[in-house]
Order: sequence, then structure tokens, then C-alpha cells
Amino acid sequence: MTITYQPKNILVTGGAGFIGGHFLCYMHKTHPTVHLVNVDKLTYAGSLNHLKEIATSNRYHFIQGDICDATLLKQLMTHYHIDTIVHFAAESHVDRSIHSPHAFMETNVMGTFQLLEAAKTYWFDAKKEASQCRFHHIGTDEVFGSLAPHQAGFTEETAYQPRSPYSASKAASDHLVMAYFHTYGLPITLSNCSNNYGPHQHSEKFIPTIINACLKKEMIPVYGNGQNKRDWLYVEDHCRAIDTILRHAPVGSRYNIGGCNEWENIHLAKYICEKMDKQLPFEGSYLDLLRFVTDRPGHDFRYAIDEKKIRNELQWAPLETFETGILKTIASIMNTTTPL
Repeated sequence: MTITYQPKNILVTGGAGFIGGHFLCYMHKTHPTVHLVNVDKLTYAGSLNHLKEIATSNRYHFIQGDICDATLLKQLMTHYHIDTIVHFAAESHVDRSIHSPHAFMETNVMGTFQLLEAAKTYWFDAKKEASQCRFHHIGTDEVFGSLAPHQAGFTEETAYQPRSPYSASKAASDHLVMAYFHTYGLPITLSNCSNNYGPHQHSEKFIPTIINACLKKEMIPVYGNGQNKRDWLYVEDHCRAIDTILRHAPVGSRYNIGGCNEWENIHLAKYICEKMDKQLPFEGSYLDLLRFVTDRPGHDFRYAIDEKKIRNELQWAPLETFETGILKTIASIMNTTTPL
């Protein structure tokens, strides 16, 4: 497969977050000539702890800042000669978006707008060709809405039907990115991924919630009847996919990234409990901790990704099995938590 683009100085937004942090470490490890600039506001979901392995590298720089700050973005683009932006920064917890949507509109919509403006201004003023710069936007499968039980998975052509303030804000940011490609010729690529999991994920997410509840011998909450279904993607497989898109995808293209790994929430919770029974046995079973709780408003029933385009065009496929990925995730959380 021919390399069509080689990034040199990458601005990663939201690099103190779960996926962004993994991406920074992955790129630092696999591409020894690439320089990485991490801008993150360090909200409740951000942490620099999992970036310790690259913190002292002369190829990595961290700046605490807000992507809504146009002056800061201009300074970063100029000072670090940024030729590539990988945009992870986003408010991402659906429940929080239901109760406090304002921050989602600010970060996910206006923050993306400010980044696009900064890239357009700096790259066009520097008279860079499309082959010399790239803006990659990280989207989510939630923008496509909800699938019926036996309905085919989302493709790159699926119409948008966001059903929460979070997914609506992400849909808006996707549309902005594509608009800057069509209107201004900004060299963009875009991906929409399924649910990520892996080490260092914030405790509010579903899989860490299950594992932490097991460690604390607390109730494991499962929304509704537990039949909501999600596709799960191991975080490093996602990072490989983004790197592949950056280097090999045509400008203006978009790809869905999935783990080919659908689980009903209740079956996933039971699977993790059974793994925990083997990893850290106690007098009962962690299955006894499972409890159904009141469903959240507008809870999408099912997401599923059709990833044939990225498989066929870019020869990417997930490498991690779900069993090995879950065991790595459990081990990571156990290493940072004292079980009761």
C-alpha cells in the first residue's frame, strides 16, 4: 500500500483523554521521527498519568489549553510548525450531555470550528498544498442514531440521526469538517468509530464501571433490560486505524472503524463478571452484583459498524481479540485500584 502522506509535526487535541493518550503513545513508539504536540484543557476526564512514558521525550510537548481559544491555537500552529491535526478533544459522556448540554456545544462544535479556522489560516497563509498537511477528525457511530436488532450496520453513507445532545454536537462537528473540505479545500479525513475500551479509560464508562464495581463489591448498574447492543473496539486497534487513514487515505475521505464485536450490555456485564471470578475470586460470584436500573432518556438500542470500506481500501482490521483486550483492561484497573 502506497504511503500518500507523512506527518511530521502533529497537533493532538484532547491528548490527555483516553483515546488521545493512547494515540500519542502509539505514534511516539511507532514513528520515531514524528513530533507530537498535545493540547488539552485537563477537565475531569483528562489525565497525564498514562503519558508518563513519553513525558520527558524531546519529541513530545504538552500545553494545557482550550481548543476554543483562537489565539492559543494560532500560536501553537506557528510555533510548532504544525502540518497535521488529529482532533480527539470532545465532551463525550451521553448522560452528562443530557443534564448539562452547554459544554458539549462549546467544545464539540465551537472548538472544532476554531481548530478548522486555525488550520485554514495557517496552512493557506503558508501556501501549503493538500499533500503537505492534513486535518483528521475523530467522530462517533452515535451520530447515525439507533439500529433495529437485525438491521445492517452503519456505513459511510448512512444518514445522520443523532438522538442525544452529545451525538447532535458530534454530528455538527462532522458536518463542519466536511464543509471546510468542500468549501475551502481544507485537506481533511474523517472517521466514525464504535465504542472504545482498554486500559486507562475513565471510570464513568461502561466497562470500567463494571470492573470497578466488582473490585469494590458494589452494585453493577445495567440500564433498562440490558438488551441494548454495542460494537466494541480495542483502543490500540483504533489508533492503528487513525494512523493508517492519515498516511494512506485520500483527502476528503471518511471511514467507519469497528471492532466486529457486538455485545448486549447484560451479556457483556456477565462476561466481565465471569472473568473477574477467575481473576479475583471471593466467596460469592460477581454476577450476584448485577442490577437493572432505570433507563436513561433516548437510550439508543443498538449501534453496529460496517467496516468493509477501511478493510478493503486500506487493509486495516482489528488485531486484538475481545478476550485479550478485556484481560488487559482488567489488569490495568486492578493495578491502579485496591480491591476490597
